[in-house]
Amino acid sequence: MIKKDTWVRIHGIVLEPSERSANVPEDTAKVPLEFWTKGWLLNDAEIGDEVTIRTACGREETGNLLEANPMYELNYGKLVPELIEIGPKLRRILEEENE
Repeated sequence: MIKKDTWVRIHGIVLEPSERSANVPEDTAKVPLEFWTKGWLLNDAEIGDEVTIRTACGREETGNLLEANPMYELNYGKLVPELIEIGPKLRRILEEENE
């Protein structure tokens, strides 16, 4: 049982494929428009239950409960080797200018 006021992540469907705009690409139109969001659980629940949460900005959202106390998973993408080289190159340039 996950208790009321626990920080959780939920998932829901915004639009079913039949409700999607005719202006979206064909492959996009075949799948639902989904959302994932986090907030505080308003009632005790179990994973998989449909629940309502209060988000950090105060909105109430309803969806299926995915997890309690979700981690923040940050991903800045794949390594770009040129970005690693910028710092040392800049230091060399600045040192040369100071000489």
